[in-house]
Amino acid sequence: MSNFVLVLVILVQFHFPTQHIKREDQIQYVRIFVDTDDLDANYLDNLEEYLNHIRIDTLRFMAINDLGYHYHTRNLQKSLKIINKGLEEVRAVDNELWEGRMQVSQGAILLRMDDLDDAERVLRSALEKIPESETWLLLTNLGYVYERRGDLSKAFEYATKTLQLGEKYGDMKAIAMAYSDMSNLFWKQGKFEKGVELGLKSIALFEERGLNDLDYDFTLHVLGNNLVELGRYEEALAYFQRSVMIGEKYGFYNNLSDTYIALTELYSQMGDFEMADKSGQNALKYAELLENDFMIVRSLLSLGKLKNQEGDFESAEKYLQRSIRTTKEDFGDLYFLGLIYQEISKAYEGRNQINKSFEAYKKYHELTQRVFTSDADQRIAQLQTDMEMNQKESTISLQTAKLKQQATIQVFILILTGLMIIFMFFLYRVFIRKKKHSLLLEKQNKEKEFLLKEIHHRVKNNLETISSLLSLQTAQIDNQEFQNIMVESQNRVHSMGMIHQNLYQGENMAAIEMKQYFGDLGGYIIDSFDATDRISFDCAMEPLELDVDRAIPIGLIVNELITNSLKYAFPDNRNGKITITLSENDSQLLLKVCDDGVGFDGSTGIKGTGFGTQLVKLLTKQLDGNMTLITSRGTEVFFEFQIGRAA
Repeated sequence: MSNFVLVLVILVQFHFPTQHIKREDQIQYVRIFVDTDDLDANYLDNLEEYLNHIRIDTLRFMAINDLGYHYHTRNLQKSLKIINKGLEEVRAVDNELWEGRMQVSQGAILLRMDDLDDAERVLRSALEKIPESETWLLLTNLGYVYERRGDLSKAFEYATKTLQLGEKYGDMKAIAMAYSDMSNLFWKQGKFEKGVELGLKSIALFEERGLNDLDYDFTLHVLGNNLVELGRYEEALAYFQRSVMIGEKYGFYNNLSDTYIALTELYSQMGDFEMADKSGQNALKYAELLENDFMIVRSLLSLGKLKNQEGDFESAEKYLQRSIRTTKEDFGDLYFLGLIYQEISKAYEGRNQINKSFEAYKKYHELTQRVFTSDADQRIAQLQTDMEMNQKESTISLQTAKLKQQATIQVFILILTGLMIIFMFFLYRVFIRKKKHSLLLEKQNKEKEFLLKEIHHRVKNNLETISSLLSLQTAQIDNQEFQNIMVESQNRVHSMGMIHQNLYQGENMAAIEMKQYFGDLGGYIIDSFDATDRISFDCAMEPLELDVDRAIPIGLIVNELITNSLKYAFPDNRNGKITITLSENDSQLLLKVCDDGVGFDGSTGIKGTGFGTQLVKLLTKQLDGNMTLITSRGTEVFFEFQIGRAA
């Protein structure tokens, strides 16, 4: 169990704790186990000491509530006394909100004292006084009341409400507590796998908060219980040991007694009777410190059961007799009382006291029957009451409502079915229309593609015709210089024709693959100069596609440079090599055309008639590029073109 708790911190330094307290506006609160868990074992003593110096109502009520609530983990009688004193103060000033908050703490204390009826009465009274966002702790304690009564379904209902509130207000602590309580309830129902699953979810949420508090300690214990039942002893032991460490650090006596009882059973099942005995003695020690008879009875029972397993029947009888003496007339948990008589029957039998063993077993059987009879009667009475109420007050209205509901459902189904049919018909019509439109567009696209290819084909044929005419004209010219000019013009026309040929023959109508294009162009030009046997051509680049607007001018530039190399770089029919690369880098195209010929003086420019040089410069400018000429080894010409800026 937990509470919204705060510890008083005096923001002053002084030599004696009881003197020199500063003004009350210098006093503030830091939330224990909400803002911090960095506390020593004396944090409750310090809070109790400083409580006498607080006069501001709100701060004082907080301190009283926190002190009373946290003392319920150490001394139930003292914690109840503190909370009762606080209730007198808040009622004197008619502060209903703090009355409700203190009643939640009072209910938790009464629950620990096994005063279940008063605990429920107080908690239900508090429910009307505190805001909904704070009620998850109240609902958690109500769930514990029903759990102790054996009504696990009702307890689970309250755990579910806690979970819903936690999710509604984004309260991670409430969600973690809901999963923790559900894990504990599944353990009691024998659904241990589910208990482990929810216990791990709770542990994860607590550890995400990063605070070791009372409820995290309790959840470690619950998870360990589920693991024990699954035979996963080593895992359970790790969680129990972690629980003990936290409980001893902060003085959570009730949790410590519970965990040591579980450790007694665990060690006995592992065959380590020495550690089991130590755990049982520790369980008894913390139960006595808490002054909780219920925990004392359970601790003595665990020790008696252990001694029976060891075969020390005399010691078992002593522990179990003491456990029986501790139970009072109003001891409400007949289940545990029955277990005590079951174990003492075994102890008597082990000491050959057959008559006493028989009487004890009869008592155990009687208590067991009373438990089951009581539960059965309670359940039957509840069902009978529900049935009579339904018959007298709502039989007719329920039947009428059911008929109306069925009629409404039928109408709704018919309307929904009609709407679905209309909607599906509408979708079908849209689908048919879209399909027809898509087929029409596909047909138009194919027609346009065919026409575009036909245009490129005809342009290519026209350029080939021009090239052929230039070739015929060249054959009739005797002047070698004029012949060279005509051949160069023919090559330029052919380079453009190859562009259009690639367009109508390729898959992509908007772009040219330049590596293949350069290879075809270079081979054609070298062949036109009858230099295939002595000049090699290398297109050292990765495949790269360019649109027509860039491909044509770049093709003309390459045509001029290859032609220039063939004319001037390899005199006297010497052998050589021409290399072309084209790459894309960020926002630039990088073109390099080089040969390993004789080179020339860069100050004179590219050799030739001058027209080719002018053409290269104009095309470079058109593509918004820069040209660099290097003649140290052969001739190398570099171009940088800006992508997206070509005219």
